[in-house]
Amino acid sequence: MKLSMIHWMRQEPLEQTVERLAAAGYDGLEINGEPDLYDTGEVRDLLERHGIELWGAVTLMEHGGRDLVHPDRYVRIGTQRYLEDTIRLIADLGGQVLCCVPSTIGKTRPLAPPLTEWRWCVDGLRAAGEFAGERGVRIAVEPITRFETYLLNRAEQALALVEDVDLPNVGVCLDTYHMHQEEQDPVEAIRSVGSRMVDFHVADSNRRPPGQGAIDWEPIVRALGEIGYEGHLTAEVDPPRDRSRLASVPEEDGEFAADYYNEVVAATPAFLRPLAVAGANA
Repeated sequence: MKLSMIHWMRQEPLEQTVERLAAAGYDGLEINGEPDLYDTGEVRDLLERHGIELWGAVTLMEHGGRDLVHPDRYVRIGTQRYLEDTIRLIADLGGQVLCCVPSTIGKTRPLAPPLTEWRWCVDGLRAAGEFAGERGVRIAVEPITRFETYLLNRAEQALALVEDVDLPNVGVCLDTYHMHQEEQDPVEAIRSVGSRMVDFHVADSNRRPPGQGAIDWEPIVRALGEIGYEGHLTAEVDPPRDRSRLASVPEEDGEFAADYYNEVVAATPAFLRPLAVAGANA
């Protein structure tokens, strides 16, 4: 089992994040998809110094100007350039995967007819996939909860999109947190994706680290083994803030306190690695 982590959850210098990952026993990093923020030479040196590989990058689609299904064609063109810039970043750092949410996160109402949006999405992902394929990068389309997007919420929808894009390097990323809300049977969703699984995100039902919520993890890990998934399991954990008088999550200047965040980061490998070992010995 290889483990990576996404790092948008705490705003801090990348070096601090990489140091945390190395100390907690992670294998890789799924870097924020903000290519303008990074000097690739510095990032490469940082990762090598700490023995962390770049697994890939995740699109940050919170910006209204990033949307493959926006009715303004210039927004779609700008999104295409953004995807290409992020793919270049991944390739330059020796990464393998771009996890992509195709539309703006937080956009929960459509602005165009369904078939029109679908055609824009297929065309945009096919162009991005061809660009990525030339650089040895795979794209993983991620369905997320309806409370963050209306476009893709379930594995079957992501699979349909991938089938229509019809490129060997374009597949699916599933996320246990989102599956817990949207899938009737998360384990069957994993099996249905099968060899099309390119990336896999982990967090518990409450987006705390695995083992701290309601998800049954043994069948999840077993299903990933059944489909032959050999990529990284990427932690995307974001414990809830609490501003009530019951608050127990320590903060520093609006961010998770450093010592507390160390515990959050370390919790995923501490919980999942023993499960993987137990499954291998079963």
